Amino acid sequence: MDRRTFLHSSVAGLSLAALNPRIFAAAPTKPVRVALIGCGWYGKADLFRLLQVSPAEVVALCDVDQNMLTEAGAMVAQRQKSQKAPTLFRDYRELLKQSQPELVLIATPDHWHALAAIDAMKAGADLYLQKPISVDVVEGQAILAAARKYGRVVQVGTQRRSTPHLIDARDKIVREGKLGTIGLVEIYCYYHMRARENPPDTAPPEGFDYDLWTGPAPMRPYNALVHPRRWRAFMEYGNGIVGDMCIHMLDMVRWMLDLGWPHRIGSSGGILVEKASKANISDTQTATFEFGALPVVWQHRTYGHAADPKYPWGATIYGDKGTLKCSVNGFDFTPVGKGDAVHQDVVFELEEFPEDKTEKDLEKHVAPAIRGHMRDLLAARESRGKPVADIEEGHISTASCILANVSMDLDRSLAWDSTRQIIINDDEANRRLRRPYRAPWTHPEPDAV
Repeated sequence: MDRRTFLHSSVAGLSLAALNPRIFAAAPTKPVRVALIGCGWYGKADLFRLLQVSPAEVVALCDVDQNMLTEAGAMVAQRQKSQKAPTLFRDYRELLKQSQPELVLIATPDHWHALAAIDAMKAGADLYLQKPISVDVVEGQAILAAARKYGRVVQVGTQRRSTPHLIDARDKIVREGKLGTIGLVEIYCYYHMRARENPPDTAPPEGFDYDLWTGPAPMRPYNALVHPRRWRAFMEYGNGIVGDMCIHMLDMVRWMLDLGWPHRIGSSGGILVEKASKANISDTQTATFEFGALPVVWQHRTYGHAADPKYPWGATIYGDKGTLKCSVNGFDFTPVGKGDAVHQDVVFELEEFPEDKTEKDLEKHVAPAIRGHMRDLLAARESRGKPVADIEEGHISTASCILANVSMDLDRSLAWDSTRQIIINDDEANRRLRRPYRAPWTHPEPDAV
């Protein structure tokens, strides 16, 4: 019996948020050997949440920015129980060869996810892979194929599935039928997060290996918008705001409503307002993901006001008996007619984990969800079962967002055959399922991992 079967059979009627999830993560016999590839903002956030819930031993770190790598090494030595400094690497291939980690966290820019993930699994490691899992659909197919071929446990960083108040929203509102028949879902992001500056191209900063950082992506002149953290301004390295923010909310809705693949995806938009910046991602985009008779409609704007100031990034699920609004900060259920409204806020864990109070740039409201995601991963590693955000679920959510961008670029909707993993009757769109790789890097293929 796996962990989720046990939970459903033994504590029916209770959500994970009402329990202490620590008791369900079986303690390994010895600390798991962990490595982190990508030591920037979210890589450290993920790694330090793992150290909060597990006696893991971080044996190695990798980053192409020497300053970032050195700083992360010193922080890890302070945070892990052994106080040992991890070995530092510039090239993740050397890390895998020399350190032989059992669990690898991958938090590189998106264009590096596929190669690092596949190589780590070939080297014997399970994964915590940040979302989106890939920058093109075939990369995602190859990662999934490798996970299944090598029997690896892969948790994708779509941690809404482990967010305590969202587990409650699913269990107490959706699964209890309080929404009635659901006819429409809106997902959205109105954060002003697109780069607006237009700095000149320059030489890369000292200690930053820009060629290796670029890897299989097209080589652009170095620009301050690229590093650190702002590479999402360019489609060469990711999939814009749809790939960064829509994936979270689409994945959350799929999980809450038990949805698989959309059968049709349509999208429109572009750079309609903010035209001054070098950034080449859309500032306005709408996408419709059709799941049978249920449309899930995404919208982002990087300007103006949010439709609801309380929900600048979230999901609204409309049923004939009520409406549910969800975000990382809480949820609101409003019934139609008589009945009680329900409101619930995110619960911080600052007293239990006081280091969260001072950790630089930590999203304090998200930290409990990351801890829950790590506990779920650890339990799956012990049982060798699938974690809550298994790689297949990550592939579905990632590829759906990529297909939305393909639809916008081609200005037509796409019919998706999830069995054959192709777009129906559209050769041009199918050619876009695979991006060209810069030599000498080779694009992974699902039948050759």
